[in-house]
Amino acid sequence: MDMLFQEIGPGALALCLMVGLLAGVVKGMVGFAMPMVMISGMGLVVGPEWALAGLILPTVATNVWQAFRQGWRGAWAAIRRFQLFLSVAFVTLILSAQLVAVLPDWLMQALVGGPILAFALSQLLGYPLRLGTPPPRRVELSVALLAGGVGGISGVWGPPTVAYLTAMETPKKEQIQLQGVIYGLGSVALLGAHLGSGVLRAQTLPFSVMLVPVALIGMAIGFRVQDRIDQSAFRKATLVVLFIAGLSLLGQAVAGLV
Repeated sequence: MDMLFQEIGPGALALCLMVGLLAGVVKGMVGFAMPMVMISGMGLVVGPEWALAGLILPTVATNVWQAFRQGWRGAWAAIRRFQLFLSVAFVTLILSAQLVAVLPDWLMQALVGGPILAFALSQLLGYPLRLGTPPPRRVELSVALLAGGVGGISGVWGPPTVAYLTAMETPKKEQIQLQGVIYGLGSVALLGAHLGSGVLRAQTLPFSVMLVPVALIGMAIGFRVQDRIDQSAFRKATLVVLFIAGLSLLGQAVAGLV
């Protein structure tokens, strides 16, 4: 603990805990966005690498809860349905995680923020992307490669996946569980990848552990809200969260260039 205070400082740590709580609330409401909120919010306080390390364990814990909240049968059905997507995304995630120490921070942020901002804005302006169910195989492969590649570099693989499920017009409860399963397996892969990359190490592990309880508390609050909103409100909330996160990340990328 003393080492953590020396590395970060009590004021910065308190701000990060607040960001973790907010990220849990948002994830409980819309089923995703915890990594986006944490890396964009905490990145302003402790930098992208510490933010990436901090989000790893809270992401694993909250996704396990989300995946099994509706029961294990639905979770297993989701794994079977999206086995190609999951396989391709995880391999790409593990490979791209090794680029964290090479790529500049602004590029990591731009790779996530730009495409997601464009997707959310087009949806909110009334130009929806509809893929149908099941979507074309080439689309599934492309989204899996994008989600895995961006996820390994930045810890944020949710937006491409959410965009994909939203374009398939997936019902709210099914989408929430699908996201939990996909992100849960992805977060385990991310944990293993960054144990190997050195992002999650003796200095950063206590920071990630401290963020787990506040993230779970926030998620419990968010679940209560989610249970009370209908499909239309859920879709709008999802798109608004995507828009805000994309705008924040793209703004940070631009700031890193000047």
